[in-house]
Amino acid sequence: MRKRKGSADNDSSFTGTLLDGSSDLKHCQKHSDGASDPGGSMKAMGRRCRRGGLMGSLRRMVIWVMAVYILIPVIIKLCPAIQAKLVFLNFVRVPYFIDLKRPQDQGLNHTLNFYLQPEEGIHIGVWHTVPVVMWREAQAKDAEWYDKSFQSSHPRRGSSSPALQGWGDSEGTPSEKGMTSDALFIYQWIKKRIGQKHLVIWGHSLGTGGYKPRTPPDALILESPFTNIREEAKSHPFSMVYRYLPGFDWFFLDSITANDISFASDENVNHISCPVLILHAEDDTVVPFHLGKKLYDLAAQSKSLNGQKVQFIPFSSSLGYRHKFIYKSPQLPHILSDFLSVPHPHL
Repeated sequence: MRKRKGSADNDSSFTGTLLDGSSDLKHCQKHSDGASDPGGSMKAMGRRCRRGGLMGSLRRMVIWVMAVYILIPVIIKLCPAIQAKLVFLNFVRVPYFIDLKRPQDQGLNHTLNFYLQPEEGIHIGVWHTVPVVMWREAQAKDAEWYDKSFQSSHPRRGSSSPALQGWGDSEGTPSEKGMTSDALFIYQWIKKRIGQKHLVIWGHSLGTGGYKPRTPPDALILESPFTNIREEAKSHPFSMVYRYLPGFDWFFLDSITANDISFASDENVNHISCPVLILHAEDDTVVPFHLGKKLYDLAAQSKSLNGQKVQFIPFSSSLGYRHKFIYKSPQLPHILSDFLSVPHPHL
């Protein structure tokens, strides 16, 4: 019995030793596995480095974006001439490579190109569109013929579209003063040639803000107009990211004023004494619809327009005319005929 008990004790002791040995073996195996697979720890370290590198790049990118965001208004405030460039945008030409001396290349088959000199050293381009019946006669004619064409008795006498200083192939640098003086020069140049015939002025967008004639035309058409340049700049898509920035007026709008740019149509309507037609698309994102409507409300209340026809024609967003496609409206000829009290065209 003693022997059996001892044998059991020995077996128990031996089994415990084996179990302890097995634990040690497992422990050693873990260490040996780690030592034999250095790639695992390297991969983990690589993942941590990549995460750290990505976060670092993201932080640097955010810092750069914030620096540029802050730097732009500072630069514009220090260099107001940049803001003037952004107002006129005459350096943006789409399409760029076109010959403005050949309007027929742009589909204007009854249009002639010539140049006027509003002041010494400055020539501005003019596209003059004549009625279809005069087109063949007009080809290869000189400036003297152009003068006589304004005296035509044809019911559709034509239209003149000038490129003011700094636009198109016209010489000079754009400015509100230059736009106004050019517009007055062209108005007087045409008025002298047509005599007592009807003269209608049509301005679009920025071109609606420089109207200051000494003698009123027979009618004034304003397409996509605004009240004044400060309200337009505050509503323009370019200002969206800065609109709610503290000091927006000081950084951006005061810089416009520093360039003597106001285009105060809301003040000019108090000096207009001819019929006014305002055309505006509801989906215009460049000059918001509400600015055109506001100008109409001011014009309708103007004492200088007392008794004159003041009309506002909105174009639904569903038509997709936006800022510069109102001319595509099939109703436009009839709208103009009604406003000008002339017979409707046969289209």
